[in-house]
Amino acid sequence: MSLKIAVFACALIVALADQAPVYGPPAPAPSYGHEPVYPDVPPQYNYNYGVSDGYSGVNLGHSESRDGYKTEGSYTVDLPDGRKQIVKYVDNGDGLVAEVTYEGEAQYPEHTPSYQPAPPAYPAPPAPAPYE
Repeated sequence: MSLKIAVFACALIVALADQAPVYGPPAPAPSYGHEPVYPDVPPQYNYNYGVSDGYSGVNLGHSESRDGYKTEGSYTVDLPDGRKQIVKYVDNGDGLVAEVTYEGEAQYPEHTPSYQPAPPAYPAPPAPAPYE
């Protein structure tokens, strides 16, 4: 009787092991016989944005327009020294030409730190006795 149970258990294990998934290379991607066709239209767009945050002091903006190979735009940034940097650029397809200008005068106020370091936790060690 125990031999029959052992043979049945072995047959069951072989049957279950045969159903394990077999891993192989992935199936090839379907081929439709032609490449997608994209229209040959020159790019054309206009966009602009601006950010002004009174809490952090960030103030910047950017605008750009493009029609084919001609791109032109400008951006502005408030610098930390109080000036405003303005960059105007043009690209006609033969390279970028930029003009950088500044508004205002640079200011460098005196820095007074508000943080005062804590006094040392331990007293300074005594000076060593002179060697005689």
